[in-house]
Amino acid sequence: MSKLSVLSRAKLICELLAPPHPAAVSDASAAYLSSNGSATLAPCDALVKHKLAVAREILLRDLVAQMQSGPVLSSPDAVRAWLKLRCAGLEHEVFLVLYLDVQNHLIQDEEIFRGTLTHTSVYPREVVKSALARNAASVILAHNHPSGHPEPSAADRALTTQLASSLAMVDVRVIDHFIVAGDSTVSFAEQGLL
Repeated sequence: MSKLSVLSRAKLICELLAPPHPAAVSDASAAYLSSNGSATLAPCDALVKHKLAVAREILLRDLVAQMQSGPVLSSPDAVRAWLKLRCAGLEHEVFLVLYLDVQNHLIQDEEIFRGTLTHTSVYPREVVKSALARNAASVILAHNHPSGHPEPSAADRALTTQLASSLAMVDVRVIDHFIVAGDSTVSFAEQGLL
């Protein structure tokens, strides 16, 4: 959990709009250094990175609110935008689950597994437990490919089939599985893989 994720929306907006002053540049440099452990950025660069991180957090929250306010299927662009913001720039694979209610409103999103540059171990039992714990009627699965190549591998297809079968046993439907690679997203449903 990042430090920004615990701030209120009002505080995030204040941080985003606050004019830079020497103390802010110094604070941003210190915050960047403490989170990244690197002294390679100039203070001004650190401030810009911090402001971009704040803007990203606000956008992520707005997209989640949009997905919670109406059926996710009526706003597939919001899902794609959220997924890109959430995991496109990561240097390791993550496996995400978006839990939906019977009306296809977002209940919650979760990074359920984290992996390496090229692989994430995903355990169907844990996905089923998590879906049941949230009383989900359906799910959207997603993971990223840090390599930048968005096409589903044979392993991705096999995993999706296994997860869909496991979840179907407890009446949870897999609506889609997205792969995010850079600025591209591939939908299993759109490709006829579900």
